[in-house]
Amino acid sequence: MAQIVGAALVSHHPGLMQDDDFRVKMGDGADSDLIAGYQRLRDRIDAVRPDTFVLFDTHWFTTGYHLIDGGAHMQGTYTSDEMPWYLHGQHYDYRGSPALAELIEEVAVEQGVMSKAIYDEALPRHYATINVVNKLVHGERVVSVSTCQNCQPRHYLESGRVIGEAIRRMDADIGERVVLLASGALSHKFNEIDWVQKHPRMYHETNVSRQSNVAADKEAIALLAQGRHDLVLDQWDSKFRPLPWEGFGGHYLQMIGALGGADCRSKGTALSDYENARGTGNVHMWFDIETTEAKTTQEALA
Repeated sequence: MAQIVGAALVSHHPGLMQDDDFRVKMGDGADSDLIAGYQRLRDRIDAVRPDTFVLFDTHWFTTGYHLIDGGAHMQGTYTSDEMPWYLHGQHYDYRGSPALAELIEEVAVEQGVMSKAIYDEALPRHYATINVVNKLVHGERVVSVSTCQNCQPRHYLESGRVIGEAIRRMDADIGERVVLLASGALSHKFNEIDWVQKHPRMYHETNVSRQSNVAADKEAIALLAQGRHDLVLDQWDSKFRPLPWEGFGGHYLQMIGALGGADCRSKGTALSDYENARGTGNVHMWFDIETTEAKTTQEALA
């Protein structure tokens, strides 16, 4: 039986893909800590030895279905239509897992959840996937999952539940060890086009669009650090959804749905500073997962 061996909330903002000199200039003499945070994340990933990533993409907006990228091999050069002067020339080359995509759809059909695998070679890829792949992936397979825009929070949790079940049913031919990557920010309210930054370090939290968002983001980070996903979900509609989180929070909700939803108690470790990106709140967080090996070791020591 395959298993989820780790999970992470990961920032993908375009500023992180700029050259070192530019980032340091924007940081008033020091780079974004999210850059060093990628290596800290990779160290955690190396420790759990995954063969596959499932990546929840907050830029792949779909309608009517949660979609699963079933491509076998993704290769090309990416230019953002959102900001082509800023994010361009991103080469990508990574493997997918059509078999896992097929299995996710199979489980979705069984459970009455609207998830569908797509195998079209012309399917566009988005920078919430490409940026993270280029920073974190070292040859592992990557399966991207969309953010379906006509969903309520429960639908994202259902999508995640299906993915968690599909992973448990994977055999060795598909993969045995999976890390979940929730690619996106926390609060995601942009500063206006003619905004003037408040702090000379662009990444400083005082440059986030609203200080009330900073407070809510930090409250969420504290709850995630305690593993109190139940409390995050309890307050989702009243506190976190209205900010809003990037992609309606679909990246986090699908990830946590795959980990058991409100029953999940995986504690998060912040592996970067909390930082601004054009008014949005960003952080890398890693969630340790109790694996079969860990349970066996604990039982042997008991």
